[in-house]
Amino acid sequence: MIHVGVFGYGTVGSGVVEVLTKNEKVIEKNVGEKVKVKAVLDLREFHGDPFENLIVHDVKEIVEDEDIDVVCETMGGVNAAYEFTKMALSNGKSVCTSNKELVALHGPELINLAKKHNCSYKFEASVGGGIPIIRPLQDAITADEIKAVIGIVNGTTNYMLTKMDKEEADFNDVLKEAQELGYAELHPEADVEGFDAARKIAILSSLVYGKTVNYEDVHTEGITNISSRDFRYAKHLGKTIKLLAKFENRDTGSYAIVAPFFVDLESPLSNVNDVYNAILVRGNMLGDAMFFGKGAGKLPTASAVCADVVECAKNKGKHLPCNWEDESVKLDGFDNSVKNFFVRVKAEDRELTEEIFGEVEKVNEGFFDEFAFVTKEMTEADFASKKALIGPCINVIRLQK
Repeated sequence: MIHVGVFGYGTVGSGVVEVLTKNEKVIEKNVGEKVKVKAVLDLREFHGDPFENLIVHDVKEIVEDEDIDVVCETMGGVNAAYEFTKMALSNGKSVCTSNKELVALHGPELINLAKKHNCSYKFEASVGGGIPIIRPLQDAITADEIKAVIGIVNGTTNYMLTKMDKEEADFNDVLKEAQELGYAELHPEADVEGFDAARKIAILSSLVYGKTVNYEDVHTEGITNISSRDFRYAKHLGKTIKLLAKFENRDTGSYAIVAPFFVDLESPLSNVNDVYNAILVRGNMLGDAMFFGKGAGKLPTASAVCADVVECAKNKGKHLPCNWEDESVKLDGFDNSVKNFFVRVKAEDRELTEEIFGEVEKVNEGFFDEFAFVTKEMTEADFASKKALIGPCINVIRLQK
């Protein structure tokens, strides 16, 4: 029998216990032996909970228990999760996590620690919730050179942008509704400013590159400047607006970005709505493959954690390798990446703007207090220098090719 310990009995942790219990037979069939939760670490009591007898309050009751083979780290945060994960790995217990912050900060270190102690550190649930994406990148698409990873990886912002698109609502209204529905936190900066998506694309970029892409180096813009007017312009151009997390590997260099993009309505990404996520992987031989599903939520995320548990259980006493070296790499291709830019400026800046940008595609939606246009293709560096000459813009949105 494979025994499992769980760090944290919150939303995802309780989901892990539920999945391992309800799907006990199918998991046993896939592993070849029973998989059973033995202990759950939490500071709280859970009187009346069906699994209250599994609750322990001392991490040593899990990390020093010789019967426990796999630990699920679902407590969130970084400090305690980091220390407890190291303790578990150092005792030869594989760790499966949904903690994107911890993976983004310490992933390769923990992978190497697992290797040293003949166990594994798995983190499928850290990106895309229940969508399988880490394992395909590591195991299924390994004969290709990955040219791009383009994803909608934050359900909160995707829900908000969908509402703004379909109902012509403004940012503040949809944020309030998202908070009331529990999709957005009281302090939603991690989502709406793009930081959550930046951590996720940093993880995916690191796996593609094989070295650490620091999320602080990802060019990050959120959705706080997006308004109903932007969606009016988007529809005029036959597009919608999505917060995309992108890694691109081009001849001019590799780069990662999180920002709002105009997405053509013919693109499969344009139809990813509400809290759903999608990740498109572009290989030099495969072409495009898209992974779609629920990017968050108790059971979808727990399902991904438990899939890692199954893999670790099937390989007990072995280290499952991961192509992610503990060496930072600076992606240097952002300034040279080429895009079209949609720009809105005040009406009085029109003449100066046309002088600076030259020939542009004007976009007229009947707003007389501003001038909107799409630039010709240009590098990020060229656009930034021209934009600096005209001063503050009302908004800038890139176009996704």
